[in-house]
Amino acid sequence: MAEVLSQNQIDALLSAALSGTMDLEPPKEDQQEKKYRKYDFYSPRKFTKDRLRILSGIFDSYTRILTSRINGLLHTACDVELESIEEQRYYDFSNALTEGDVLTVANISYRDQLLEESPILLHVTRPVLLSMIDRLIGCIGDPDNDLPVDYTLTDLELKLYETLMRDFISIMGSSWENYISLDFQFSRVETNPTLVQLISLDETVVIVDIKLSFPNCEGRLSICLSGILLTNLFADISKENSTVKGNSEDKSEDIFSSLRTSELQLVVELCRTRLSLSDIYHLSVGDVIDLNRPKDSPVYINVGERRWFDGRVGVYNKNLAIKIEETYRLREGDVEQDGK
Repeated sequence: MAEVLSQNQIDALLSAALSGTMDLEPPKEDQQEKKYRKYDFYSPRKFTKDRLRILSGIFDSYTRILTSRINGLLHTACDVELESIEEQRYYDFSNALTEGDVLTVANISYRDQLLEESPILLHVTRPVLLSMIDRLIGCIGDPDNDLPVDYTLTDLELKLYETLMRDFISIMGSSWENYISLDFQFSRVETNPTLVQLISLDETVVIVDIKLSFPNCEGRLSICLSGILLTNLFADISKENSTVKGNSEDKSEDIFSSLRTSELQLVVELCRTRLSLSDIYHLSVGDVIDLNRPKDSPVYINVGERRWFDGRVGVYNKNLAIKIEETYRLREGDVEQDGK
């Protein structure tokens, strides 16, 4: 409810306005209104930026492989570039297709199991598709601008298109090798994708758009990946990474076990002294060298030319032995006693 002013407040406002002490202009906004990105609660995001970044790296590698394959098949210079990776509903992808479009269906074979319930869909825009077919039969691939909008591919063009897509799909698995071992297999071609519902309309999918640029035309290759399929693949990738980490730890334990049984030279040092070269030259059997230490002083035990222990000389089972009494630890270049 709006605030009601009293008569005294009204008179005061009018007096201030007439005297010019009140600014009648509306206050200017010092800062622009903060804008917020709309979030679709009906279709929430399933994949984090890190996972989309993984997909970006995978398909960036795929574009490099695809570039050499297209150039070899069509004997032309084609520039293949990853354009975008977006998460959306399948309805948005399906709604953009027309009756004359051709859709390729592919499946993934993982651990000798064919995942037919989560297909991969590939779509090539019509101008660049007809240009590639034209090049396959020996022409230069110039686009025909007089074709009707509802033009449908002939049986021969469909066969050539199938040959192309089989080749494009067969090389797709090599770009996933750094993460997981997958085998992509061609399934079939749908000539009227608007009548085929391969994925639920409300299911979240990831659309990968790849730009194909030929000297005389350009178009787009779109790859639709099911959200359920990607969720399962990312779960297996995380599992395999943890397994690899565990295996590496097991191998390190094996290495340490091998090191524990390795042989090292152990030197017991009673004391150090200095002698002149002439004294050493005249030494003979029976001579005594004064070490300036009592006979019951501890000896130093060196491993790998470093002091590790102090001990006492004694006898064990009628053999000369050393009893360890102190341990040394090397810290930042200094020798520190560990105590008795």
